[in-house]
Amino acid sequence: MPMHERIIPYLERAGLYHLARLNSQWFWLDEPMVSAFIERWRPETHTFHMPFGECTVTLQDVAFQLGLPVDGEAVSGCLGEFETYMEGGRPAWEWFQDLFGELPPPNKVKQMTVHFTWFHERFSVLPPDANEETVRIYARAYIMMLLSTQLFGDKSANRVHIQWLPFVVNLDDMERYSWGSAALAWLYRCMCRVANRNVTNLAGPLQLL
Repeated sequence: MPMHERIIPYLERAGLYHLARLNSQWFWLDEPMVSAFIERWRPETHTFHMPFGECTVTLQDVAFQLGLPVDGEAVSGCLGEFETYMEGGRPAWEWFQDLFGELPPPNKVKQMTVHFTWFHERFSVLPPDANEETVRIYARAYIMMLLSTQLFGDKSANRVHIQWLPFVVNLDDMERYSWGSAALAWLYRCMCRVANRNVTNLAGPLQLL
Protein backbone atom coordinates (compact mmCIF):
# COMPACT_ATOMS: atom_id res chain seq x y z
CA MET A 1 0.00 0.00 0.00
CA PRO A 2 1.47 3.40 -0.96
CA MET A 3 2.87 5.58 1.80
CA HIS A 4 1.34 9.00 1.21
CA GLU A 5 3.40 12.01 2.20
CA ARG A 6 0.67 13.37 4.45
CA ILE A 7 0.62 10.27 6.67
CA ILE A 8 4.40 10.31 7.23
CA PRO A 9 4.17 12.66 10.26
CA TYR A 10 1.85 10.15 11.97
CA LEU A 11 4.27 7.30 11.22
CA GLU A 12 7.15 9.33 12.61
CA ARG A 13 5.30 10.14 15.82
CA ALA A 14 4.38 6.47 16.23
CA GLY A 15 8.02 5.41 15.79
CA LEU A 16 7.14 3.30 12.74
CA TYR A 17 8.46 5.42 9.86
CA HIS A 18 11.76 3.57 9.42
CA LEU A 19 9.92 0.25 9.35
CA ALA A 20 7.53 1.61 6.72
CA ARG A 21 10.50 2.43 4.47
CA LEU A 22 11.66 -1.20 4.49
CA ASN A 23 9.69 -2.00 1.36
CA SER A 24 10.62 -4.22 -1.58
CA GLN A 25 13.28 -1.74 -2.75
CA TRP A 26 15.08 -1.74 0.61
CA PHE A 27 14.62 -5.32 1.73
CA TRP A 28 14.78 -8.70 0.07
CA LEU A 29 14.23 -11.92 1.97
CA ASP A 30 16.96 -14.52 1.40
CA GLU A 31 14.84 -17.64 1.91
CA PRO A 32 17.70 -20.20 1.76
CA MET A 33 19.58 -18.23 4.41
CA VAL A 34 16.50 -18.04 6.62
CA SER A 35 16.00 -21.79 6.24
CA ALA A 36 19.59 -22.35 7.31
CA PHE A 37 19.03 -20.22 10.40
CA ILE A 38 15.89 -22.17 11.28
CA GLU A 39 17.84 -25.42 11.20
CA ARG A 40 20.14 -24.05 13.89
CA TRP A 41 17.49 -22.46 16.13
CA ARG A 42 17.18 -23.91 19.65
CA PRO A 43 13.85 -23.12 21.39
CA GLU A 44 15.33 -23.94 24.82
CA THR A 45 17.74 -21.01 24.71
CA HIS A 46 16.29 -18.79 21.95
CA THR A 47 19.66 -18.88 20.20
CA PHE A 48 21.19 -20.12 16.96
CA HIS A 49 23.77 -22.85 17.46
CA MET A 50 26.52 -22.02 14.97
CA PRO A 51 29.88 -23.74 14.35
CA PHE A 52 31.61 -20.83 16.09
CA GLY A 53 29.21 -20.69 19.06
CA GLU A 54 25.78 -19.30 19.91
CA CYS A 55 24.19 -16.09 18.66
CA THR A 56 20.73 -14.56 18.54
CA VAL A 57 18.70 -11.54 17.52
CA THR A 58 18.75 -8.94 20.30
CA LEU A 59 16.69 -5.92 21.23
CA GLN A 60 19.55 -3.73 20.04
CA ASP A 61 19.29 -5.36 16.61
CA VAL A 62 15.59 -4.50 16.50
CA ALA A 63 16.27 -0.87 17.41
CA PHE A 64 19.09 -0.47 14.88
CA GLN A 65 17.64 -2.42 11.96
CA LEU A 66 13.93 -1.57 12.21
CA GLY A 67 14.18 1.72 14.07
CA LEU A 68 11.45 0.66 16.49
CA PRO A 69 11.08 2.10 20.01
CA VAL A 70 12.30 -0.40 22.62
CA ASP A 71 11.33 1.59 25.71
CA GLY A 72 7.85 2.23 26.98
CA GLU A 73 4.70 0.33 27.80
CA ALA A 74 4.25 -3.29 26.85
CA VAL A 75 2.18 -4.13 23.78
CA SER A 76 -0.39 -6.53 25.14
CA GLY A 77 -3.92 -7.69 24.59
CA CYS A 78 -6.26 -10.65 24.40
CA LEU A 79 -6.83 -12.40 21.09
CA GLY A 80 -9.75 -14.52 22.21
CA GLU A 81 -12.42 -12.37 23.83
CA PHE A 82 -10.69 -9.05 23.34
CA GLU A 83 -13.96 -7.28 22.55
CA THR A 84 -14.74 -7.20 26.27
CA TYR A 85 -11.67 -4.99 26.82
CA MET A 86 -12.68 -2.40 24.25
CA GLU A 87 -14.45 0.60 25.70
CA GLY A 88 -16.36 -1.40 28.28
CA GLY A 89 -17.37 -4.21 25.95
CA ARG A 90 -18.33 -2.11 22.96
CA PRO A 91 -18.67 -4.30 19.82
CA ALA A 92 -15.37 -4.31 17.95
CA TRP A 93 -16.90 -3.87 14.51
CA GLU A 94 -18.88 -0.87 15.65
CA TRP A 95 -15.63 0.68 16.79
CA PHE A 96 -14.00 -0.30 13.48
CA GLN A 97 -16.69 1.60 11.59
CA ASP A 98 -16.17 4.70 13.73
CA LEU A 99 -12.41 4.66 13.09
CA PHE A 100 -12.47 3.90 9.35
CA GLY A 101 -15.79 5.35 8.29
CA GLU A 102 -17.17 2.09 6.91
CA LEU A 103 -17.18 -1.66 7.28
CA PRO A 104 -15.56 -4.15 4.88
CA PRO A 105 -17.95 -6.41 2.94
CA PRO A 106 -18.70 -9.80 4.54
CA ASN A 107 -16.59 -11.68 1.99
CA LYS A 108 -13.52 -9.77 3.19
CA VAL A 109 -14.07 -10.63 6.86
CA LYS A 110 -13.08 -13.80 8.65
CA GLN A 111 -13.71 -13.89 12.38
CA MET A 112 -11.70 -10.94 13.75
CA THR A 113 -9.61 -10.32 10.64
CA VAL A 114 -10.00 -8.38 7.40
CA HIS A 115 -8.39 -9.45 4.14
CA PHE A 116 -5.56 -7.05 3.34
CA THR A 117 -6.87 -6.51 -0.20
CA TRP A 118 -9.77 -4.50 1.24
CA PHE A 119 -7.36 -2.10 2.94
CA HIS A 120 -5.29 -1.88 -0.21
CA GLU A 121 -8.26 -1.21 -2.49
CA ARG A 122 -9.95 1.21 -0.12
CA PHE A 123 -6.99 3.25 1.15
CA SER A 124 -4.43 3.20 -1.67
CA VAL A 125 -5.30 6.64 -3.08
CA LEU A 126 -5.56 9.57 -0.69
CA PRO A 127 -7.81 12.29 -2.19
CA PRO A 128 -5.82 15.48 -2.93
CA ASP A 129 -8.34 17.60 -1.00
CA ALA A 130 -8.54 15.27 2.01
CA ASN A 131 -9.04 16.97 5.36
CA GLU A 132 -6.97 16.06 8.41
CA GLU A 133 -9.51 13.58 9.75
CA THR A 134 -9.41 11.69 6.44
CA VAL A 135 -5.61 11.68 6.58
CA ARG A 136 -5.79 10.15 10.07
CA ILE A 137 -8.10 7.41 8.76
CA TYR A 138 -5.61 6.59 6.00
CA ALA A 139 -2.76 6.65 8.53
CA ARG A 140 -4.67 4.18 10.74
CA ALA A 141 -5.21 1.87 7.77
CA TYR A 142 -1.54 2.01 6.81
CA ILE A 143 -0.42 1.28 10.37
CA MET A 144 -2.88 -1.62 10.69
CA MET A 145 -1.41 -3.10 7.50
CA LEU A 146 2.14 -2.45 8.69
CA LEU A 147 1.63 -4.16 12.03
CA SER A 148 -0.20 -7.15 10.58
CA THR A 149 2.12 -7.81 7.64
CA GLN A 150 5.63 -6.64 8.55
CA LEU A 151 5.79 -6.98 12.34
CA PHE A 152 3.18 -9.42 13.58
CA GLY A 153 2.24 -11.35 10.49
CA ASP A 154 0.86 -14.87 10.78
CA LYS A 155 1.11 -17.81 8.42
CA SER A 156 -1.86 -16.64 6.35
CA ALA A 157 0.18 -13.58 5.27
CA ASN A 158 -2.98 -11.89 3.98
CA ARG A 159 -5.04 -10.93 7.02
CA VAL A 160 -5.21 -7.77 9.15
CA HIS A 161 -6.31 -8.51 12.71
CA ILE A 162 -8.51 -5.90 14.36
CA GLN A 163 -6.79 -6.47 17.70
CA TRP A 164 -4.77 -3.35 16.77
CA LEU A 165 -7.81 -1.08 17.00
CA PRO A 166 -7.05 0.07 20.58
CA PHE A 167 -3.58 1.20 19.48
CA VAL A 168 -4.64 3.25 16.43
CA VAL A 169 -7.47 5.10 18.13
CA ASN A 170 -5.10 7.85 19.25
CA LEU A 171 -2.16 7.86 16.87
CA ASP A 172 -0.19 10.29 19.02
CA ASP A 173 -0.11 7.73 21.85
CA MET A 174 1.49 4.95 19.80
CA GLU A 175 5.02 6.12 20.54
CA ARG A 176 4.64 5.26 24.21
CA TYR A 177 4.63 1.52 23.43
CA SER A 178 7.70 -0.70 23.09
CA TRP A 179 7.01 -2.02 19.60
CA GLY A 180 10.56 -3.34 19.35
CA SER A 181 10.16 -5.60 22.38
CA ALA A 182 6.87 -6.95 21.06
CA ALA A 183 8.36 -7.62 17.61
CA LEU A 184 11.31 -9.51 19.09
CA ALA A 185 9.04 -11.60 21.32
CA TRP A 186 6.86 -12.44 18.30
CA LEU A 187 9.91 -13.42 16.24
CA TYR A 188 11.09 -15.75 19.01
CA ARG A 189 7.65 -17.31 19.24
CA CYS A 190 7.45 -17.84 15.48
CA MET A 191 10.93 -19.33 15.39
CA CYS A 192 10.05 -21.75 18.18
CA ARG A 193 6.88 -22.79 16.37
CA VAL A 194 8.64 -23.46 13.08
CA ALA A 195 11.35 -25.43 14.90
CA ASN A 196 8.58 -28.01 15.32
CA ARG A 197 8.86 -30.26 12.29
CA ASN A 198 5.07 -30.20 11.85
CA VAL A 199 5.11 -26.46 11.09
CA THR A 200 6.34 -25.42 7.65
CA ASN A 201 5.58 -21.70 7.21
CA LEU A 202 7.58 -19.06 9.04
CA ALA A 203 5.94 -15.77 9.98
CA GLY A 204 7.01 -12.71 11.96
CA PRO A 205 9.45 -9.82 11.34
CA LEU A 206 11.78 -11.76 9.07
CA GLN A 207 13.77 -8.62 8.20
CA LEU A 208 15.65 -9.25 11.44
CA LEU A 209 17.05 -12.50 10.06
